[in-house]
Amino acid sequence: MARVMTPGSLGAAQAGSLDRSDPTYQAWQLLHIGFTVAPIVAGLDKFFGLLVNWDQYLAPAIANLTPLGTYLMVVVGVVEIVAGVVVFMRPRFGGYLVAAWLLGIIVNLLLIPGYYDVALRDFGLLLGALALARLSERFPGRSW
Repeated sequence: MARVMTPGSLGAAQAGSLDRSDPTYQAWQLLHIGFTVAPIVAGLDKFFGLLVNWDQYLAPAIANLTPLGTYLMVVVGVVEIVAGVVVFMRPRFGGYLVAAWLLGIIVNLLLIPGYYDVALRDFGLLLGALALARLSERFPGRSW
């Protein structure tokens, strides 16, 4: 029989006897899947440009700091793919990693007039990444 998770029952989560009907566990799973898939998809699209022209989201002040030029977004893509894999493997650390990455994206977007709405959306994503990291203290990772 499945046990109900209580704040002090971290050992039960590690042992794999989770109550999969627990809304907290379901929220953690949604965040875990979302913050695994979204960075990987966005990172891959930096190579293909099927979703959007990503260069429009790069502030000139940031672009001028690096000699990479048009290759900077490819590097960003690689970082995002790695971040998604880290979230999958180690969601607690990965949640904080993605939150820090999103903070950098927000700062970049605030340097571009007309992208404040996107920065606000990314702030919401940052809060979700922090929630994933915090919930991962209760549900530390994959049981397989």
